[in-house]
Amino acid sequence: MGTEGVLDIGLDALMLAAKLSAPMLVTALVVGFAISLFQSVTQIQEVTLSFVPKAIAVSVALLISGHWMIQEAVTFTQTIFERIPSLLGG
Repeated sequence: MGTEGVLDIGLDALMLAAKLSAPMLVTALVVGFAISLFQSVTQIQEVTLSFVPKAIAVSVALLISGHWMIQEAVTFTQTIFERIPSLLGG
């Protein structure tokens, strides 16, 4: 296996990690922004106020996108297993 194969697998793995983490990260970003905007408008400066809504929103995002995430991870794993013979030079 040459450096091209290693770099290709590494790039695919990084892209998969970015795709799988995006729904939760974007959800946490949007909810966090909305809560901080609410805190700025109402001048409520409670640090723990943002934790519970973010945790609930990320949990809902995980429930909604969980099936897709598992499907993407399984597809990636199957692709890697199918490429093993060609990576070993066979």
